[in-house]
Amino acid sequence: MPDEPTEVKAETRALLEDSPEEGGRIIVDAAFVSDLLWVKWGADLQRAGMGYGRFLEISRGYAGEFRLWVVGERPWDHCAAGLAGRLLRRLPARQATILGEVNG
Repeated sequence: MPDEPTEVKAETRALLEDSPEEGGRIIVDAAFVSDLLWVKWGADLQRAGMGYGRFLEISRGYAGEFRLWVVGERPWDHCAAGLAGRLLRRLPARQATILGEVNG
């Protein structure tokens, strides 16, 4: 798992507290975390047939978990592992196996 982006978490939490509407939009957009994870996982995902657009779409569906992480209700490793599992389940079976072997 990638290291927890604590600075991003703190900035997003401060924004959520100061401007709940804008902070909520940032979380729902999911790019605040997805862009960081794409740097770590993108090459493997692309080899497995998943582009950034699909990755971001799946990440946006996980925004509720990102929110729980930002406000301290979920640990980072739980959040990142949950998204990784969701991504693997959305790859073709053969590709998911290959990706699991690369990351395992």
